[in-house]
Amino acid sequence: MQSSQYIPEPVFLILNRLKAAGHEACLVGGCVRDLFCGVIPQDYDIVTSARPDEVSSLFSHTIPVGISFGVLIVIEGGQKYEVATFRTEGGYADGRRPAQVAFATAEEDVRRRDFTINGLLFDPESGRLIDYVGGCRDIENRIVRTIGDPERRFAEDHLRMLRAVRFAANLSYDIDGNTLKAIRGHIKDINRISAERTRDELCKLLTRGGARRGMELLAETALLGEIMPEVAALQGIEQPETFHPEGDVWEHTLMMLSLLPAEGETDSRLAWSVIMHDLGKAVTRTVDERGVHFYGHVQRGEEIARQIMERLRFSGADMETILALIRCHMLFMNVKEMRPSRLKRFLRMPDFALHLQLHRLDCLGSHGMFDNYEFCRAKLSEMTEEELRPPRLITGYDLMEMGFTPGPVFARILQEVEDAQLNGTISSAEDARQLVLSSWGQ
Repeated sequence: MQSSQYIPEPVFLILNRLKAAGHEACLVGGCVRDLFCGVIPQDYDIVTSARPDEVSSLFSHTIPVGISFGVLIVIEGGQKYEVATFRTEGGYADGRRPAQVAFATAEEDVRRRDFTINGLLFDPESGRLIDYVGGCRDIENRIVRTIGDPERRFAEDHLRMLRAVRFAANLSYDIDGNTLKAIRGHIKDINRISAERTRDELCKLLTRGGARRGMELLAETALLGEIMPEVAALQGIEQPETFHPEGDVWEHTLMMLSLLPAEGETDSRLAWSVIMHDLGKAVTRTVDERGVHFYGHVQRGEEIARQIMERLRFSGADMETILALIRCHMLFMNVKEMRPSRLKRFLRMPDFALHLQLHRLDCLGSHGMFDNYEFCRAKLSEMTEEELRPPRLITGYDLMEMGFTPGPVFARILQEVEDAQLNGTISSAEDARQLVLSSWGQ
């Protein structure tokens, strides 16, 4: 494996210091898989025969994040690296944490891990790759397979079912037949996992490539119906062929997901808005003599999306951005008819670049018409920052000087003045004063 040049110098320092003290030490897990495939890892995990107290004594900056499991964070070169003692685990009473941990050999440590593709050990100094579980073969065959009995692996940590789907999606691998069967047999157990762990795994599935494949596998395994039944409900919701020749709402969503970047990391807020922008269609579909309709689907979709995100413990900031993306995604159809004031307010919305990306994906995943998208881009290139956000012509203090009493009316007056300013009908402070006096008197 000729990938040692990808490994940061602090990693070599940690490994060499452990070995110089007489301990075994090597890289493990996803970083070894990535190196095997010629990919630069995002992080590096180290395993060693050294006990936690021995690791701590060798390094000046450590954090005991999981000391009872033999796990420390070692800080070198300003970066954090996880260093874990070889161990075995047992007695997973809660479907997440082992009740017993015992220090062990390198092979025993590997055999308690989740998937063969994450079970490789690598010593970058010697170039030795150690494979006790057939991980190299499964990487070459692009297979996600549990180490040992899948029933046991998923009983130990239920999140591994979701991780299997995520790895298959992100890596463009298939899931081994027995592993897939075990997932289908344990789908109810996913509800025992904390909302935060589930959310984080779904975010990785949606943002690291293969999002469409990931959603298809979630549906195929029935995990989707357990985690997000509101999304599963989009399957079979037929749409008017004129605007949606691609098919039902589910297929439309999958097509949009397939258009997310295959490399790099997608903004999670954009990915989640793709998943949830049409949720309301599952509960608002009606048919009459004029065809199929989804009256009120945006409002209902926003309500449903909020319920999902509250359930999965999204941050307030991410939730509000995603809800805004859902709320505004249908406004693009009216941009050419908007008055200048409304258009400018629309174009200067927070995170408008995300709104524009969602609209583009919406078009690509359906009718393919980009006139409103191009219109917005053209307007953004034409307008200066001052045109979009001109300085105020009048303030609340000015209104008080004119004799107005502070209160809710101030907001209405100031908006009317800004509307006129954005529409180009006034351009000076005196124009603003005259407008206020003529409209509101005093």
